[in-house]
Amino acid sequence: MADVVEQDLSVDDGEARERREPHRKCAVTREVLPKQQLIRFVADPMGHIVPDLKARLPGRGVWVTAQKEHVESAEKRKVFGRLLKQQVTVEPGLAERVELLLRERTLGAAALANKAGVIVMGFSKVEAAIADGSVALLIAASDGAQDSLRKLMQVVKRTYGESDSFAVFRIFESAELDLAFGRTNVIHAALMRSGKSGDGGFLANAERLQQYIGARVDETGSHEEI
Repeated sequence: MADVVEQDLSVDDGEARERREPHRKCAVTREVLPKQQLIRFVADPMGHIVPDLKARLPGRGVWVTAQKEHVESAEKRKVFGRLLKQQVTVEPGLAERVELLLRERTLGAAALANKAGVIVMGFSKVEAAIADGSVALLIAASDGAQDSLRKLMQVVKRTYGESDSFAVFRIFESAELDLAFGRTNVIHAALMRSGKSGDGGFLANAERLQQYIGARVDETGSHEEI
């Protein structure tokens, strides 16, 4: 019986009722996680494996932990065809395609958050918002100066104490942030706490992308693996 439950949690039969299950088991690690921490994959009518980031596509689905290494492992171990019980084609670069889709979703959500008026930009405004304790997510351009980010992290530490639990997002280059926010030379920005419920899904998508890439920002503003 335990084996049946395990199988049911790593693959669904496509019914909406099953897709609403709050937890799923990774087909690679066999770890049970909230489904927000996994990615669903389905086979299209031609048998090609495609990521279903919204978990809404019809057909049987396989769940994999939302980390690049596990998607790569699922491809190498041929888990998709085995669990979907059909011949499938996995195009080269599936893990990179997932990352690209996650980046696109996060940039789109960032633009929505900005339109909703819950994003502040510029070093001084971001610094003041952090000091006020009103920042839900600190955003820094990946190609921005390390020294300025380090200064902001010092404000984080003074305001929040230990900075390890403070959310910092440093994945997009300045040019990408420019496009999302409709400004030029965006190096520092912040999502305000008051805007978390109306941020267009930006915070959730940013956290998912960061989990997928497998990196966090330490108290000096540098990336480190997680």
